[in-house]
Amino acid sequence: MQNVLNALRVLEEVAIRQPIGVGELSRVLGMPKSTVQRALRTLHEAGWIRPAGGELTRWAVTTKALDVGRHASGDLGLRDAAVPVMEELRRRTEETIHLTVLEGDRMVLIERLETTKPVRTNMSLGHALPMHASANGKAVLASGAPGAVDALLAGDLPRFTDTTITDPDGLRTELDLVRARGYAVNRGEWRSDVGSVASAVLGADGEPVASLSVNVPMSRLTDETEATFAAAVTEAARTLSARLGHLP
Repeated sequence: MQNVLNALRVLEEVAIRQPIGVGELSRVLGMPKSTVQRALRTLHEAGWIRPAGGELTRWAVTTKALDVGRHASGDLGLRDAAVPVMEELRRRTEETIHLTVLEGDRMVLIERLETTKPVRTNMSLGHALPMHASANGKAVLASGAPGAVDALLAGDLPRFTDTTITDPDGLRTELDLVRARGYAVNRGEWRSDVGSVASAVLGADGEPVASLSVNVPMSRLTDETEATFAAAVTEAARTLSARLGHLP
């Protein structure tokens, strides 16, 4: 049983920190390197992870996790409703569009429409995003029950870049701003070269069920483009929320 639990813990960390190697996994999980290595071999043989960029020393998750998650949470219906909205959002912004859903304490990418621009962000389906360091996560946190924020702040807020918000009071202030303006912004808080603007998608009960985001290299996230992306993504989120039965 312990081997199974170890493998699942390793899989979760690979998902949020990918690409990642044995040494870093051992450090963040507090496990011996030999234990981590065994778990990685098991996950690789089972098809849950793959070598990142062909390097056997660093790992990333495969889309197998996405397939299982869709069957578990019924996200296929959400995806079908979202794709036309995402296509329109991509047309308006000419940038990469993501649809993410809440899975446990992180957001998971379930659909992506890419920009035609040669310089773009790159993230595989099934990838997990931290709640406090992603626009998608902050948008959902700000739109949900206060208890979700309290639960997140009961633990650590890992630092990923120099701009990651790791102070609980700082995150609460940020979420107040998200609520006030209706969208969240990630300015290189998870990956220093990637920015995004996101808005929560609400279900019929008014609770957040997903998040839509416009994702760009940081070089294309300026004050002007942020305002353009924010207007487009909030409108798209309202449209998708209405399709899911939410009445404003």
